[in-house]
Amino acid sequence: MPTAEMAPSAPSFPPPPTAKAALRSRMRALRTGLDGAAAGLAVGRRLLGAGLVPPGAAVSVFWPLADEIDLRPLMDTLDAAGHPLALPVVRGPGQPLAFRRWRPGDALVPRGRWAIPEPAEDAPALRPDVVIVPLLAFDRRGNRLGYGAGHYDSTLASLAADGPVTAVGVAFAEQEADALPVDPWDVPLDAVVTDRETIRVHAGTT
Repeated sequence: MPTAEMAPSAPSFPPPPTAKAALRSRMRALRTGLDGAAAGLAVGRRLLGAGLVPPGAAVSVFWPLADEIDLRPLMDTLDAAGHPLALPVVRGPGQPLAFRRWRPGDALVPRGRWAIPEPAEDAPALRPDVVIVPLLAFDRRGNRLGYGAGHYDSTLASLAADGPVTAVGVAFAEQEADALPVDPWDVPLDAVVTDRETIRVHAGTT
């Protein structure tokens, strides 16, 4: 009996990138070469002038990596004005970030895959009233495209369940998108501050 010929197997291709993954790649490329130091100065002035940080509020900031906006001058200003500052600490996949007290000049320890500088392990925990959030893209509805790990979405949801918190995204103006793809777990921002303008998403934002 003749043996039936096997049909040739279809070639294997990697799955197409999701809308978010494709946009992340595009926005990373767009951000390359932008002046993070100059943008950081402009964002800091706008953020303080907009009254988004109430007197005495504890503020979570983030240490700039690669071509992110550099908010270190803002950190100095907030510290000098008496605002308790914290830096985020990655606890593990799918877990909300922890926040540890930090002041300009305190030692930082690079940790994790990306060697993100974090406060020492014995630094006290601090619950922020205002969270300044990094991003790759935003829209005027307050939607944010992050780096894909979901840390800030789970963190903002956890903080909001515990009491009021204001989430402020900071970005280059060039990172604005007309509309971002949104998943059910995405948590919108209360405001976005760019080097050109302040966008208040919720009318009640202080």
